[in-house]
Order: sequence, then structure tokens, then C-alpha cells
Amino acid sequence: MKMVLAAVRPEKLDVIKKALEEKGFVAMSIFEMTGRGEQKGILLEYRGEDVAVDTLPKIMLMMVVNHNDLDSVISIIRASGRTGHIGDGKIFVLPVEKMARVRTDETW
Repeated sequence: MKMVLAAVRPEKLDVIKKALEEKGFVAMSIFEMTGRGEQKGILLEYRGEDVAVDTLPKIMLMMVVNHNDLDSVISIIRASGRTGHIGDGKIFVLPVEKMARVRTDETW
């Protein structure tokens, strides 16, 4: 099994969730976060003054998927989360050694 961590734009969350659900991937955890990448923040105007915003709001999706589903999940997130601009996000994949369900003591 693999853990997929995807940092994406907040405005793309509903589109990404819907696209994943349509392909049968419904289990995920969602975290609000801030971050920065290549753009190193942005410059905003506040009361006539330029204000540097160092980190931007992002959403982190966390999913554990079977190895066979990994490429499909990554493709769905890329296709539905892409705007074509800097700041679209990153996807990280980590190995999952073991998983256990609290309710039933079932393990994988």
C-alpha cells in the first residue's frame, strides 16, 4: 500500500474530491495548511500599501491506496487540480508498512 499526500489549491478541492469519488476513491483525510513553493509567496495591496504574503493557503489530501491504484489516483489529482500556473501543488508518495482498523482490529 502507498500513502498519497497531495498539497493542492483550496479552490480545487471540490473538483478533485468529485473526480476521485467518480472513480471509487472516497476515503481521504483533508487538512488545511499554508505553504510556499517556487513563487515564494505573493505581493498583495492592503490600504494602498504593498504587503508580502510569505505563505499561501493550501489543502493537504491524505489517502492510502493499493499499489495498483497509485498511478490512477495521481493522474486524477493532476488532471482535476491543474490550473497551469505556479502553485498548483505537489504530490508525495510514501510506503505504508501496515494499516490497522481501530473498530475491528483488522490489519493489512
